[in-house]
Amino acid sequence: MAKTPKNHGKEWTSADKKQFNQLVKGNTPTGLIAHKLGRTENSVRLFASNNSISLKPTNQSPYNRGKKRN
Repeated sequence: MAKTPKNHGKEWTSADKKQFNQLVKGNTPTGLIAHKLGRTENSVRLFASNNSISLKPTNQSPYNRGKKRN
């Protein structure tokens, strides 16, 4: 059986919301956002949906790992 995340069932704090927005802007995958916030992927998707935030990747590599130009 899977372990329950540390923030399961808790309200989203302003610090959680700020970190969430930073992770989304950084093109972080949904699973990693959930792990870093101590929540389930479903709760992250629901929060994004309720706040009209898209979790779809932008046209950039995750974690800003774009090709380095010489």
